[in-house]
Amino acid sequence: MLRGTAWLTASNFISRLLGAIYIIPWYIWMGSYAATANGLFTMGYNIYAWFLLVSTAGIPVAVAKQVAKYNTMREEEHSFALIRSFLGFMTGLGLVFALVLYLFAPWLADLSGVGKDLIPIMQSLAWAVLIFPSMSVIRGFFQGMNNLKPYAMSQIAEQVIRVIWMLLATFIIMKMGSGDYLAAVTQSTFAAFVGMVASFAVLIYFLAKEGLLKRVLETGDKINSKRLLIDTIKEAIPFILTGSAIQLFQILDQMTFINSMSWFTNYSNEDLVVMFSYFSANPNKITMILISLGVSIGGVGLPLLTENYVKGDLRSASKLIQDNLTMLLLFLFPATVGVVMVGEPIYTIFYGKPDGLALGLFIFAVLQSTILGVYMVLSPMLQAMFHNRKAIRYFFYGSVAKLVLQLPTIYLFHSYGPLISTSIALIIPIIFIYRELCRVTGMRGNVVFRRTIFNQFVNSCYVYWRRCYPVDTGICLPTKWAFVEFSICNSSSVPWVEEFMEL
Repeated sequence: MLRGTAWLTASNFISRLLGAIYIIPWYIWMGSYAATANGLFTMGYNIYAWFLLVSTAGIPVAVAKQVAKYNTMREEEHSFALIRSFLGFMTGLGLVFALVLYLFAPWLADLSGVGKDLIPIMQSLAWAVLIFPSMSVIRGFFQGMNNLKPYAMSQIAEQVIRVIWMLLATFIIMKMGSGDYLAAVTQSTFAAFVGMVASFAVLIYFLAKEGLLKRVLETGDKINSKRLLIDTIKEAIPFILTGSAIQLFQILDQMTFINSMSWFTNYSNEDLVVMFSYFSANPNKITMILISLGVSIGGVGLPLLTENYVKGDLRSASKLIQDNLTMLLLFLFPATVGVVMVGEPIYTIFYGKPDGLALGLFIFAVLQSTILGVYMVLSPMLQAMFHNRKAIRYFFYGSVAKLVLQLPTIYLFHSYGPLISTSIALIIPIIFIYRELCRVTGMRGNVVFRRTIFNQFVNSCYVYWRRCYPVDTGICLPTKWAFVEFSICNSSSVPWVEEFMEL
């Protein structure tokens, strides 16, 4: 298990790192079109990410569970028959969703307020939607076999080849060719398909290398997967709805911001695309790293939470919730504050010197990442204890708030409006979910708050200490070791947090 965790952690880190670093040369080569190009790129990817989420419908997770079950029961042939059935089903599903995205691209582009410039970008992403569902089934198969190396290697291959393609294509078009930034963006999004082909090739290689490919193709066992498909989709619906909240809100921002701002203001369409890039596209590279790492840290105990709840051990379930949230906030708060404090240098590295609006929106989006991270950890906790209906209901409350507040906040705060409405819309389900978790497990509601306050007090003391005792006094380590000092301060505060919690 440790080896598998190490592989997945490494692949996630490398993928996120590449996804953040590539933007530096890409943005430079785009020249004066950089902000507009990044806005169009993100608009296409917002729709694409939602199509990927819906087209897989949680089935790869179900495949992993079923494969693990059959292998435990020593019925491996059923696993291979199941994979073959699902590969056919998911290939058909990918074809359907790819056609929908390709054919409806003009309509989606018009809804986004951009028009024809966005059409080829969305259509280039349809090819990736075609291949992703079947590829995800093979990943689920390896996960069910408890062999995560192929899974991780396929992720790394996908990202490496994608980044190489998009950077080469952008350089050739912008520096050696026509300089058509729309063509460069289209090739950059088409790179998602090229990366997935590479990922698929890696998975097929490992299937063949381990002698599994022939068994998948030749197994003669028949298995009725209809019941499994129905049950899987029923179970996946709550996770699709609640798990896609952030993506759905981003799509709503995309569909409403440019259209509504064109009613309220006299900004040109190009200016509005740049503003969209400022509050959505540009901050995403940093905020998603913070959120993904925070959620990985804060979500490690979800399987144990389900186990404790099923056993009726609510005290242990309560402690797990407290520990998970404390770990999340212990990482997210200092990381967020740190990024905000050096916001301008970080923004300059990725996107060049920012103006006041770009920097303000970037800082607001980074601060908002704490709210996003808390929601993404809390919602699965409620579903881990089989309260799916309430999770959907609370998600519905937040969605209604987002719809109601979207236009007024855009009218009052312009480009800050979508960020403000999203923050409020996510705080609402966070409050309801947290209260429900306290009710179900008997957890005291102020425990996490006290832990967080204590940890931040320790962090503040450290910052004050560093400012009062510079390196040349000999009391502090050199600045390059500041993170080590900071980690020691955080880790040493944990035992005291336990005592403080009981006050």
